[in-house]
Formats: sequence, C-alpha cells, structure tokens
Amino acid sequence: MASTTFSGPVTSTNGFIGALTGNVTGNIAGTGRITHTPTAINATATATAAQVATGYITSTSAAATAITLPTGTLLGAALGAVQGTVFDLYIDNTAGASTVTIVVATNGILSTGAADTPGSFGDLTIAAGVTGLGRFTLMFSSATAYVFTRTA
Repeated sequence: MASTTFSGPVTSTNGFIGALTGNVTGNIAGTGRITHTPTAINATATATAAQVATGYITSTSAAATAITLPTGTLLGAALGAVQGTVFDLYIDNTAGASTVTIVVATNGILSTGAADTPGSFGDLTIAAGVTGLGRFTLMFSSATAYVFTRTA
C-alpha cells in the first residue's frame, strides 16, 4: 500500500485504516488505543508548550511538584488550536513519592464545573503512587485561550 501525505481535512465514506505518527501513535480503525510519547517534569516548573503537546507528562519526584501550564497563546500555537479545539492531557505520578499540582497560566481558566465542584472537576492535585493518574481536558475558546477541567 502506498503512503500519502495530506495537508488539511481528510474525509472518507468507508473509514480509515492506518497508523498515526508523530507525538501520538495508534491504529485509527483497529483497537482504538492511542499511545503518547511521555515527557518528564520532575521538579516545580512551567511546562513548555512542546511538553504539554505530547499529551502525557510523567513525574517521579520525591518532593511536592507544581507544574504550571504554558499560556494559552503558547499552547494554542503549539497545538494549532482554534475555537473548538479539544485536547486531553494526562499526568502520570504513579512513580512519584509526593503530589503533583497543576497550575493554570494566563489565558487558561478553570471551567465552571471545576470552579463549582473543586473536589472532582477542579481537583488539580495528582496523588503519588498507584492512583496517581489524572486526565485533564483543555477546550479552546479561541486560538489563544483555553478552559481547563479535570475529567478523570
């Protein structure tokens, strides 16, 4: 089968079969699994847009760690975001020994669900150990601003 590169939207009447490549890989028409290439942040820092764009951040720190997200402008540019772009970010602290806290930066705001229910959708702390996984969804209201919610 030949390999073809496209630029822009692609549609099909019979579905797609093939592999995604880049920061996210997986089988489009098969198992539905997506594997992210993780990036490590093991000390308090501001994550770069490139680190967040991988979709999967790990931490193995023995000390409490705060990860500040990049500004909406930087992250929107890295993701090619427009109004309506939705992006999931996973934080893996299963090998860490202390908590990781996510801090939202300029042009990133907590969703109404996060503000109204801080114990669930607004929980920005990821515990260490076997339960130390968190999924967050960023929904872009423009190319430079996002709303942030914990979704798992």
